[in-house]
Amino acid sequence: MLKNELPKIITGTVPGPNSSALLERRAQSTLSAVRPLYPATIKRAEGAMIEDLDGNYFLDWVGGVGVLNIGHSHPEVVVAVKEQADLYFHAMFNILTHEGYIALAEKLNQIVPVRGGVRKTYFANSGAEADENAVKIARSYTKRPNIIVFSGAFHGRTLLTMAMTSKKSYSKGLGPFPDGVYRAEFPYLYRAPEGLSNAESIAYYVERFQKVFEECSAPEQVAAVVLEPLQGEGGFIPAPIEWVKAIRQLCDHHGILLIADEVQSGFGRTGRMFACDRWAEAGCAPDIISTAKSIAGGVPMSACTARAELCDAVVPGTIGGTYGGNALACAAALKVIEIMERDHLPQRGAEIGEQCMNTFLRWKDSYEVVGDVRGLGCMIGIEFVKDKKSKTPNTDLVTALMKECYEHGLLIENAGTYSNVIRFLAPLVMTDAQLQAGLDILEQAIQTCTK
Repeated sequence: MLKNELPKIITGTVPGPNSSALLERRAQSTLSAVRPLYPATIKRAEGAMIEDLDGNYFLDWVGGVGVLNIGHSHPEVVVAVKEQADLYFHAMFNILTHEGYIALAEKLNQIVPVRGGVRKTYFANSGAEADENAVKIARSYTKRPNIIVFSGAFHGRTLLTMAMTSKKSYSKGLGPFPDGVYRAEFPYLYRAPEGLSNAESIAYYVERFQKVFEECSAPEQVAAVVLEPLQGEGGFIPAPIEWVKAIRQLCDHHGILLIADEVQSGFGRTGRMFACDRWAEAGCAPDIISTAKSIAGGVPMSACTARAELCDAVVPGTIGGTYGGNALACAAALKVIEIMERDHLPQRGAEIGEQCMNTFLRWKDSYEVVGDVRGLGCMIGIEFVKDKKSKTPNTDLVTALMKECYEHGLLIENAGTYSNVIRFLAPLVMTDAQLQAGLDILEQAIQTCTK
């Protein structure tokens, strides 16, 4: 079975002829702005493995950019979607009530770690939609206009979420953008001011956060603070729990809501069902959590979950959409969550993450170009630098590593402000043999590209 195979390139070089032909059709018929990370194609996929149009096997450590925690084409999810398709594809929730939407909302209300005993959930289609609607909920409840986001943040490509996103290459030439979005400095401890301990660095970043109240918006005008528990595009940077506690306290003091963007970190990726499970245990749970990506195993779906009093403040007609909570997506998501809980995939993510972290830390000791290794569970970033002393980002090396790995059957992806971080987003169903094969390919690539 494909899901048990190992990386294998049979065409000598990639892409092969069939893949090259399809890529040429792509170039002629689709937007060049949506450029492929690799000259790769897909014929079929199972688990953590992809077969291209020429019969080459690739180990997928990108996972649809965090969408496939449960792996490609999980057979039980396929059955669930087919069974739902036999009944009906779609019932717009503004018009008709269908059981799948209600059942999935009830499930998320049970497991999503937000403040409040009675919770409600709203469904949309993408992470950007979930983030934008989380802001709508916050503004509706607080009757305040402004939000605070962070350096390194990625929240999407809608007009509002482009304003929220830090890296401006994602919004070049597309302004003007909405007002009322202000940016604080995220605690990037690897690049904190020199000479500070971790505790001193956290105090520094808390102080920097409070500067926003002085320089950008009075706190009584701020509806919400929006942050990722572990930044994705920003370079897989975890938010230190002591810093989160401090931000939570400041939010409570000023009547500001705390929104956690778990679009990429949710559903088992960090070794827990949600990264914010750790926040809840530390007494600093968020008010609203936005989720997407791995919620439905590849079927478009996203969600906002919050306590009932927040959700009930939304004015009718200001939130909604045609496809949100689509019946096929709800069927897929219910089965995904069932499998994750039954098969202990968050725990499996923690196990894979521990093996990877041990290996990556060894590389950090062995290779001058490995500057930092960080993450939670199976969401780990390796930051590559010119040398450890200068910490100068080594973007060219990461580009070379991606090409070298691709040519040997491993798909990896970069991240970070300078695109100098390799991010680990492999499906949690990857086998031990596949994990070792991928680690071997990546280490060999480091050796080859640094000769």
